[in-house]
Amino acid sequence: MSRIRTVTPRWVALALTLGTLAALGTATVIRASDHQDTPEVELAQKPDINDVYAFPGANAGRIVLAVTTASPITPAQSPTIGFDPNLLYQIKIENNGDAVEDLVMQVRFRGAGKQQTVELFGPVAPAQTGNRNTLASAVPVLSGPTNTVLGSASGIQLQAGLFDDPFFIDLSQFFRILPDRRPVTGPLSKFPDPASSFRNPGFDFLRGFNALAIVIELPESMLLPPNAGADPRLGIWATTAR
Repeated sequence: MSRIRTVTPRWVALALTLGTLAALGTATVIRASDHQDTPEVELAQKPDINDVYAFPGANAGRIVLAVTTASPITPAQSPTIGFDPNLLYQIKIENNGDAVEDLVMQVRFRGAGKQQTVELFGPVAPAQTGNRNTLASAVPVLSGPTNTVLGSASGIQLQAGLFDDPFFIDLSQFFRILPDRRPVTGPLSKFPDPASSFRNPGFDFLRGFNALAIVIELPESMLLPPNAGADPRLGIWATTAR
């Protein structure tokens, strides 16, 4: 099973859905995850956004943005799965506090499976904001094969492909704390300490499963306005759309 690790998240800054950010309109940090939570997603695996990560890059003044999709990808799927070439993958960046994207990084794919190529556009001002999904630029800043590091260490770097899913969930314990999912018999039917929702040791349900991921590292200055100040804040979320 393929395990590609070019970055290791040290901390998650933001994991925001479009609807959550638009509803907040404030500088609140939301931490969340979404893995196949509806019947529709189970039938259409590739458009599903699992997690959005933002964390410091390898060198000072750089930031990493990462989006995982399509998890859980089984060992049987891993040798042949690729991104959906009919989707436009977008990372949206808001940098002035109004909960409307000021910049977008748009990614699209050509081909199928392990023979795909990836094209990255941006960061660039969006052609339209909100739920519109228009390509904002005609010329990609980077392009090349998936599962390969593209770009330069001083500019924009991109790797899109198969990664070990970094999200941790103890699924049986998660079901245990939900009244309508808790088993009626056995050790997981009892919850002796309502103040704690963790088991020690926990069980990593996603261990051995992969995700498709888009990982971008670039200078922070490319995402900030000219008058950002000493303590700037960014809103970061991702979308997929046909």
